[in-house]
Amino acid sequence: MNPAPNLVLVGPMGAGKSSIGRRLAERFGLEFVDADQHIEQRSGATINAIFEHVGEAGFRERERAALAELLGGDGRLVATGGGAVLDAENRRRIRERGFVVYLAAGLDAQLKRLQRDRTRPLLQRADREEVLRQMAIHREPLYREVADLVMETDGLTAADAATRLGLQLAGRWRMGAAA
Repeated sequence: MNPAPNLVLVGPMGAGKSSIGRRLAERFGLEFVDADQHIEQRSGATINAIFEHVGEAGFRERERAALAELLGGDGRLVATGGGAVLDAENRRRIRERGFVVYLAAGLDAQLKRLQRDRTRPLLQRADREEVLRQMAIHREPLYREVADLVMETDGLTAADAATRLGLQLAGRWRMGAAA
């Protein structure tokens, strides 16, 4: 058993962090928080607007502050943004304050799940597939670095993935003080 005060989901866009996370939070009696939604609520602006006005660097500053706040508490399931692992301080905090699950998704699954999504600033380009491929090259090792558990979500509905992950977590994680 690996005790941790929070459960944290990391992974690329379209892996199912929010949809699977909501179901898992309910199952384990945790407060569900989508980090990107938290940033939008705190700033009063959409992620797109934040990127437009202060760029990716400005967004990453807000993301770092949001994760510090969210992971400072206990009993939460935090669905991080796909790029949260790019920051070394975020990676440290995620590892220290959570049992971390890397929800992995292949490029085809991501493209299918994100085909109609127009809310993600980094995908507002014609070459979405190449953008996702390059993100995976840079981010995948970082997801693995912080992960206590890796689960592939390709071919699974959010409900099926949450059920499978819940069973795995029941034997590997319990809410408690960080080790």
